[in-house]
Amino acid sequence: MPAPRSDPSYRALLAVPSLARIIAGMQIARIAQSMVGVAIVLFTLTAYHSAALAGAVTFVAIVPGMLVSPVAGALLDRHGRARLVLVDYVVAGISLALIGGLALAGALPVWLLLLIAGVSSLTAPLSSTGLRSLFPLLVPVPLWERINAVDSMGYVVATIVGPPLAGVAVGLWGGPFALVTIAIAYLVAAVVLIGIPDPRTDVISTGNLLVDAWQGLAYTWRNPTLRALGFSISALNLSGGVTTIVVPLIVLDVLHMGSEMAGGIFAVMGVGGAVAALVFGRLNSEGRERRMLVLPMLASGAVLLLLLPGQLVPMAVSMGLIGLLNGPMDIALFTLRQRRTDPAWMGRAFAVSMSFNFAGFPVGSAIAGWLASRTIEGAVLFGAGACVLAAVIAARGIPSAGEGPTIADLAVGVPHEGAGTAA
Repeated sequence: MPAPRSDPSYRALLAVPSLARIIAGMQIARIAQSMVGVAIVLFTLTAYHSAALAGAVTFVAIVPGMLVSPVAGALLDRHGRARLVLVDYVVAGISLALIGGLALAGALPVWLLLLIAGVSSLTAPLSSTGLRSLFPLLVPVPLWERINAVDSMGYVVATIVGPPLAGVAVGLWGGPFALVTIAIAYLVAAVVLIGIPDPRTDVISTGNLLVDAWQGLAYTWRNPTLRALGFSISALNLSGGVTTIVVPLIVLDVLHMGSEMAGGIFAVMGVGGAVAALVFGRLNSEGRERRMLVLPMLASGAVLLLLLPGQLVPMAVSMGLIGLLNGPMDIALFTLRQRRTDPAWMGRAFAVSMSFNFAGFPVGSAIAGWLASRTIEGAVLFGAGACVLAAVIAARGIPSAGEGPTIADLAVGVPHEGAGTAA
């Protein structure tokens, strides 16, 4: 790890070797990822005319990867991060190209679409966890808020750029060609990251992949901060799954506008997030993380209600405000997880934690697809209630600094190399 800098500025990040190239490759992939989220829903709605199927596709494109995340985390801790990130980008590119190609050939039944989406999700934790656990290993501690702001901004920029591009691509060329274009972007990201270094870290391992994966689950569950974040952020992400289905549905079926407008609405959320990430990334979040999570969660529930009228301007305002509220939550979440995780466990703990946190999104998408096919208002109210639930869990469950076990205590009862299975 480079020596800490006395000036914790964004410019100081440029001194970290290879970081600029890592961020560039990550950004290309995240734009592709944000395009997929919109393009696959629009493709399913236009090709199969089913909101329930759109929710199901979103669900199976995420859940299998979540289930294997402990194994993915063990692989990352044992074999490094850079190569495995490349593996996921290549798998994602091939899968999207396959869906697009089969659709163009008229040979994509529903079961095959779901199968390809599910299989492609299996490697997703390798890139999402690989990059996020790489940052605290490469970047000095005084710059963690800065790199976390850049990390958050990566999603924000992707949200600004990706959905409009996806909407335009689907509108101009159709869903299959749009998916093939996204596949090319993933492969470009893989090329950019070829040859990036992996930092050396001390790894706690038994030498058995499945045992290591189980220990990662045990470590995460024993960590009260990661456990509370998992329940809270997962509840919050139920609302994210709702907006992914409801916004395109309102644009296409209620307002009778084109797919380009659906992408534009999501871009408004990205603009709000960009402003918030830059502002909160300059602040020291230590000791303030719980407040930076709870208050925006409560506000998000209220803001989501602006979707109820089914009108363009309130919907755009709602998404913009949600983007603003995501900024402090992202900084608090990323930094708190880094501060309260032993570096030797970051691959496994981050993989389990991130999958746990994101579990609500596919569930929210599936529920929203089912609800919205009956009542869009019911889906929106469900999402707003999920935000309030998330705030309650975070307020009651996340320990303050100094409460609960230390990082060293968390490893007690978890065997080191050669000691057998976890207690």
